[in-house]
Amino acid sequence: MRYLRIETCLVFQNLGVLQMLGISKMISQSIRIGALGVSLIVSASIANAENWPNWRGQSFDGISKETKLPSTWSDKQNIAWKLPMPGMGSSTPVVWNDKMFLTSVDGEDQVLLCISTEGKQLWKNVLAKGSSKVRTDEGNGASASCSTDGKNVWAFVGAGILGCYDFSGKEVWKMDMQKEYGAFKIQFGIHSTPVLHEDKLYQTLIHDGGAKVICIDKNTGKEVWKIDRPSDGVEECKHSYASPTIWTNGKETQLIVHGNDYATGHSLTDGKELWRVGGLNPKDKYNKTLRFVASPVAVSDLIVIPSAKNGPVVGLKPGASGLVTMGNSSEVWRRPTSTPDVPSPLVHDGLVYLCRENGFLICMDAKTGKELYNERTHAARHRASPVLADGKIYLAARDGTVTVVKAGPKFEIIATNKLPDQITSSPAISNGKIYIRGFETLYAIEVK
Repeated sequence: MRYLRIETCLVFQNLGVLQMLGISKMISQSIRIGALGVSLIVSASIANAENWPNWRGQSFDGISKETKLPSTWSDKQNIAWKLPMPGMGSSTPVVWNDKMFLTSVDGEDQVLLCISTEGKQLWKNVLAKGSSKVRTDEGNGASASCSTDGKNVWAFVGAGILGCYDFSGKEVWKMDMQKEYGAFKIQFGIHSTPVLHEDKLYQTLIHDGGAKVICIDKNTGKEVWKIDRPSDGVEECKHSYASPTIWTNGKETQLIVHGNDYATGHSLTDGKELWRVGGLNPKDKYNKTLRFVASPVAVSDLIVIPSAKNGPVVGLKPGASGLVTMGNSSEVWRRPTSTPDVPSPLVHDGLVYLCRENGFLICMDAKTGKELYNERTHAARHRASPVLADGKIYLAARDGTVTVVKAGPKFEIIATNKLPDQITSSPAISNGKIYIRGFETLYAIEVK
C-alpha cells in the first residue's frame, strides 16, 4: 500500500498548484475527497493487519481478528514462500510489521533468527552453545518462543540464556539465568516463554532445584522483583514446562503461573500470590509424574486451567482469592478428565476448546462446562497449541498435518492439509498470512 501514500502526497502537493492556476473549487474539493478516500483505504489496510507479538498472539489467547485466511494448502498450493531452517525447533514465530523472530538450533548453536515477512533471513545471533536435545527427536533448546514490542525482541533458550536485541540485531542486554538463579534441575529442560507486559518481562523457573517467578525490566535486564513459589508437589511434578500468561479485564491485570501441581495468580507490582487453584493432581490418586506443559488461557470473565495426563480442567472466575478447590465459589466448573496434555486451551464466543495430544477436539460451554462435542480431528500426536481466526480453528499435528475445524458448537472439519515436515510449533497469524514452522522449513501460507 506504499504507493497509495505517495499518490496521496502528490495529490495534495498538486492541489496548491491547481488553485494558483485558478481551477475551480469544485475540482479542488473532488481531489480532496479522492485523496481522503485513498487515505481511508490505507488506514483500513493498516488497521486490518495484525501483529503476532508472542506465541499466543496479541492477547495471549491464540485468537486473531484477521479474515480472508486460507483453509486449504499443500506444499505447492497457497504457499507464499518457504524458507529452510538451519535446524529444528518448536518456537512459534512472532511477527511485527515486516519482521519475524524465532529461535532455532544451528549445528551445536542455539540461535535467534530475524526473517522478513517476504521470506528472507535478515540476521542471526548465537544465544548459546549446545543444541540441548531433549527426548531424542522431540525437541531441543529452541522451544520457547520470543516476545516483541515492535522495538526490541526478547529470546530465551534452554541453556538458560535470556537476551534482548533491537530489530537490527544489536544486543541490548543478555543474562545467564542459571548463573543468576541456580542451575536448572529438570528432566527435559526449561522452555517457558517469557511473557511481556508493558515495560516488564515475566519469567518462571519451576524445577527440582526450586520454583521462582521473576520480574525483569525489559529495557535493562535488571531484576525488579523475585518470589519463591512454594508447593507440596514431589518428584517430576516439580518440573513445569508451561509458560506464564496475563489476565486482564481492562481495569485489573494479573500474572498467571502454572506448574508444580497448582495454578497461581500474582500481583504485577510485587509478585504477591493472590489465589491458588488446587486439586489439579488429586491427592487420592496422586501421580508423581504429572508435569504441566499446557498453559492456562485467560479472557476477561474466565480463566481455563488445564493439568496433564488426562487430569482435570478447571474454569475459574476471575477475582478469586486464597486456595481454590473443588466446590469453591470462584470455581465456575470442573471437568474431571480429558485435559489437553500439551496444547493450551482456546476460549472464544462463549465456547472452550480443548485439543488433546491424541487429536481429539473437545468443545464445551464456557459458562457451564457442558460438553458439546468430543471428536477426533487427526490421529497423530498434537504438540502445537490451536489458534483461531476467520471462524476457523487451526490444529497442527506432529506429522505435518493441519486440520481446519469450523468454530462453533457443532463439529465440522473444513479441510485437512499436509506439509512434508514435522510440526510442534504453534501457528502464527499476521497480515493475511499463516506462518507454520516445521523442523526443516518455515512456511508462509496465504490465499493465492
